[in-house]
This record gives sequence, structure tokens and C-alpha cells, in this order.
Amino acid sequence: MTDKKFTWYFEDFVPGEVIQLGQRKVTEEEIITFATQFDPQSFHIDKEAAKKSIFGDVIASGWHTCSMIMRMVVDGFLADSSSMGSPGVDEVRWILPVRPGDTLTVTAETTGSKASTSKPDRGVINTVWKAVNQHGQTVCTINGMGMFGRRPQS
Repeated sequence: MTDKKFTWYFEDFVPGEVIQLGQRKVTEEEIITFATQFDPQSFHIDKEAAKKSIFGDVIASGWHTCSMIMRMVVDGFLADSSSMGSPGVDEVRWILPVRPGDTLTVTAETTGSKASTSKPDRGVINTVWKAVNQHGQTVCTINGMGMFGRRPQS
């Protein structure tokens, strides 16, 4: 780890704390562009086929939704943190479809923290990332963990 001073270290994540990460409006163009490259199912890329699907219109790929959430998490705090990466996520839930014109509001809630006993320069933070649409409906949750460096001793 470098000597860079970050805003967010392991010690700054308090269980129960919710970090507001802002909003993002989703466009039909980005839904189709993402899905064409990464998840080309008809209800993500073809308006006519999507009308005949159970969704009635084009919807964002769940992976696109996760990618948008990830970008907001990086912009919201990870880019200015002592992040050492993630050992993984435990659960992703796509609860409701994300549609063109939806505005997603994303939060990150710290649900737990554990300092490493074998490597005292770091710890693991457990979080729930949640995306809510403009109607206040939860559309996606991601339960995961991240490794963060401890605040350097002065």
C-alpha cells in the first residue's frame, strides 16, 4: 500500500452507517448498448421482442444494473479509499426490472467489520449496496465485502 492519504480507511466504516451515493438516470440507449455487448437477450436489445415478453418493454440487464451500482460506489467512496479489492459478493438480487427513464438512487450500508488478525494493516468490511428507483422501490441489492487498509499510525 502507498503512503497516500485517503478519505476512507477501514476504521471509517461503522456498522449501521449508510452512505448516500447519488442518483443516475438510465437511458434506453445505454441499456441496449450494454446488453448488445454483454447480455444480448431479446428483452434487453429488441423493442419489439421485449413488448411480447413478460416485461412489456426493454429492460436493463441485471449485470448492467450491477455495473451502474459499481460505478456509483467507486465514484462515491472507493476511488478515495484504501481499498485492496474484494474477496467477492455473497448475494445479488434483481428485485424489479430497471426500465428506460428510471432514476436509480444508490446507497451503501456497512453491515459489519472485522480487522484481520493475521495482517494487521487491513480489515474486511461487509456492505449492502442498494439501488432504488424513482418510485422508492428497491430494484437491486448486492451483499458483499471489501478489504480496506487500516489508517496509518502517525
